[in-house]
Amino acid sequence: MALTSSTQTNTNGVINRAIGKIVTDAAAAAAVTITLGFAPRRVLFVNLTDRITNEWFEGMDSASSLHAVAAGTLTLETTNGIAVSGNTFTLTATTMAASKTFYWEAVA
Repeated sequence: MALTSSTQTNTNGVINRAIGKIVTDAAAAAAVTITLGFAPRRVLFVNLTDRITNEWFEGMDSASSLHAVAAGTLTLETTNGIAVSGNTFTLTATTMAASKTFYWEAVA
């Protein structure tokens, strides 16, 4: 086996973390943008109501995420995942369903 690509970034002992909760009403779902005070290297977004998670890691394409459903199936989401840009991340309307409770964590 030969490595074809490898990257690594270190925190140098400083970790930035932000955690939040979002509750949606029965109105139509809409995209949500969260502004942080730092550029995230990992974003975890959990739909607690339906037990669905999306996780984005530094280096992944925009709007991509590792998508896990309650049954345990893992897929690579390439269009409705988590879009990170600078110190913000955006969740699409598809991810932000109506009448749900969500938790998120961003870490740098």
